[in-house]
Amino acid sequence: MEKGVKGFRFDVINLISKAGFEDDFSVDGDGRSFYTDGPRIYEFLQELARDSFAKDKDIITVGEMSSTTMENCYKYAGEKTGELSMVFTFHHLKVDFMGNEKRVLVPTDFMKLKQLIFDWQINMEKNNAWNAVFWCNHDQPRVISRFGSDDKYHKESGKMLATLIHCLRGTPYIYQGEEIGMTNPHFKSIEQYRNVESLNHYQILQDKGMTKEQALMILDVHTRDNSRTPMQWDDSINAGFTTGTPWIQTADNYTEINVKNSLEDKDSILYYYQKLIQLRKNYDVIAYGDIKPLLCEDKRVFAYGRNYKGQKLIVICNFYPTTYEIELPYDLLNYKCILNNYKNEAKAKKIALKPYETLVYCNL
Repeated sequence: MEKGVKGFRFDVINLISKAGFEDDFSVDGDGRSFYTDGPRIYEFLQELARDSFAKDKDIITVGEMSSTTMENCYKYAGEKTGELSMVFTFHHLKVDFMGNEKRVLVPTDFMKLKQLIFDWQINMEKNNAWNAVFWCNHDQPRVISRFGSDDKYHKESGKMLATLIHCLRGTPYIYQGEEIGMTNPHFKSIEQYRNVESLNHYQILQDKGMTKEQALMILDVHTRDNSRTPMQWDDSINAGFTTGTPWIQTADNYTEINVKNSLEDKDSILYYYQKLIQLRKNYDVIAYGDIKPLLCEDKRVFAYGRNYKGQKLIVICNFYPTTYEIELPYDLLNYKCILNNYKNEAKAKKIALKPYETLVYCNL
């Protein structure tokens, strides 16, 4: 703090209070109940805040929460609880798992994704608590590879996924490389991987009967190494990250997907992120508004409204690589399109959405 640092992230901070050290004979049996959201956690967080960052009103804090509940987060990130500014939670990033098991290949459960995001948005708002909203971090696959399109609709899906997150209630986070649309590296050999968990599970999966090829397919989708490749600055050796030998290889597509190319392309994902950041500064409804889910039963579109002091926002995101028609509950004649990823400013109740299309409207 004395060095002028104004932001702090606390890793799995909800594990600092322990309930006891005993054998766990519960159904899950992993001992989690003894070390997660323990009996003195609120006391410890309040003490930490009181004796450090709470002394400076300009400091923000974010706590990474492991296996927590929404009810606990009301207190961790409550407006007046004296603990943290906001929380990272990961429930919405398990929608392509089988239960809590991520080393499987299953389709993304889009409806579950919608439900989880909306549940957290609505209930954190009701309880005056604040979300950190994000897709990516050092432990997660690249979101374009995970929920979007690596190739044909790279730009379109990257912009749509950014819009969905950045217009939500909460503080959006951008993980390095996300702003230029970096993808999973799609390594072809186990020798290219570095994460210990991945190396161990490559063998464990084979011990369970999988072939080497099947095990590699699972790593390709879920490994933490997906987000740990060097930042892609330009098309020079090692993507301009180093002239030495990087700890892990760059993705092969670094000659196309890099900062240099993004800056030269006025339609790039990078410039789109800049527009999103500017929108949040220009429209108070994005920063402060409440949230209302729209088209909740629709199995292809993620849509929601925001409202703040008469300013209204409507966000529409086609989550899939096909055209799709939607019908809104009202027309958009009194709205203007303030951001899109295609040249489309439709204002009818029925809108034919292009693959991965996103539209943001604000009332006049």
